[in-house]
Amino acid sequence: MRLLGSGRTADVYELDGDRVLRRYRDGHDAREEAAVMAYVAAHGYPVPDVHPELTEGRPTDLVMRRLSGPTMLRAIEDGTYDAAEGGRVGALLLRRLHAIPARRSPDPRDRMLHLDLHPDNVMLTPSGPVVIDWRNSREGPPGLDCAMSAVILAQAAVGGTPELAVPAREALAGLLDGLGEAMDYGDGLDEAARLRSRNATLSREEIDCLDAAVKLIRRR
Repeated sequence: MRLLGSGRTADVYELDGDRVLRRYRDGHDAREEAAVMAYVAAHGYPVPDVHPELTEGRPTDLVMRRLSGPTMLRAIEDGTYDAAEGGRVGALLLRRLHAIPARRSPDPRDRMLHLDLHPDNVMLTPSGPVVIDWRNSREGPPGLDCAMSAVILAQAAVGGTPELAVPAREALAGLLDGLGEAMDYGDGLDEAARLRSRNATLSREEIDCLDAAVKLIRRR
């Protein structure tokens, strides 16, 4: 298999012209992730098609339809996509996801949450944006999901590389404008920052900038 790319926790390999295999290096079980993706897809949400029947006996593997097009982050870096528009599209994707009822929770207020929706997890395909990387997904209050996306962008704005700081601020502004009252600036934002602080894939520098990131969000 040809290696197509590597992230913080997983590698992506080419299977054929239509499918890719995502394999977690840390032993993470991908079966729940596949079930969540199939569930939101059944509600019309834009995710890659999954093929759990092709990963029997390999719980760390996830076989998906191969997507064409860059990530939103790459397009922003290349100057071919407007960062503020990316934030607004992110808000639309969050609102659309939060219209889907929870799979298991009996609380009618709970919804499906991605908890890692940011420009590097949105593919810009010819048929529209598609959301990838559902490892962190769970069920809960939509405001937490909105706050998590805001925190991730704010971290890049205050503690990321200089070339990403300005587009990250623009994307954050677009996201918050698009979310409006759906954004939780209170407990949801505090919980999002707490969850990010416990993310083992983040560097010390990324964790240290969380307070500044939260302050940037609340200033809006």
